[in-house]
Amino acid sequence: MFAGTVRPPRDAIWSYKAIHAFTSLVKPIFCQLHIEGRENIPATGGCVLTCNHTMGPDFLVVGYLSPRQVYFMVKAELMEANRWLGRFLAYNGCFPIRRGDGDMEAVQHAVDLVRGGHVLGMFPEGTRSRTGKLQRGRSGAAFVAIQAQAPIVPVAVVNSEPIFQRANYLSLKPRVQVEARVGKPLPPPTDAGNRRSLRSYTRDIMAAIADLLPPALRSQEDALSEGEASA
Repeated sequence: MFAGTVRPPRDAIWSYKAIHAFTSLVKPIFCQLHIEGRENIPATGGCVLTCNHTMGPDFLVVGYLSPRQVYFMVKAELMEANRWLGRFLAYNGCFPIRRGDGDMEAVQHAVDLVRGGHVLGMFPEGTRSRTGKLQRGRSGAAFVAIQAQAPIVPVAVVNSEPIFQRANYLSLKPRVQVEARVGKPLPPPTDAGNRRSLRSYTRDIMAAIADLLPPALRSQEDALSEGEASA
């Protein structure tokens, strides 16, 4: 298990590296971060990091732990709420998606990014879990990985919810301990048009994430939601 700071990604643009370095500087104020399995992220080639989605800043943890720059889908409402924030996010590799609208333009952009050898970060649950327990997964991440013929790398972030709570960072107590675990890559099925393969691969992804979580946070339900075939 690795604890401490990590170097900024070599392939990142200057501003991404600056954000990474700043995160390393202020991280001790907010948490004690322990990273396991970072070496499972491929050194080259496209891949999709799939992570559980809680009420904490898990996207920051995923971006920080990766040895390569991570590109994230961000809900369009957030990027459009403030012009300068939208530009800042876009400059650092984020791109908008309109959830619930079948935004195939955003999905195709994601596929193109991964085909181009980049690392894409996705949260297959689609929405944040208010309980911290893993929810049913949607097939968007599986679809992107299959279309790009790139592996999925499962990630689990545990206990990130208190990071920005005042009771944590203004306390005299030791900072909250956050665990980030990266699993082995899951190669995609080769039959890109097979819906059964898409469903099966989605189940495999959610099961791999669940295996990285403590038993109390693993969902006992089927890994697929009613919107299983939607990207």
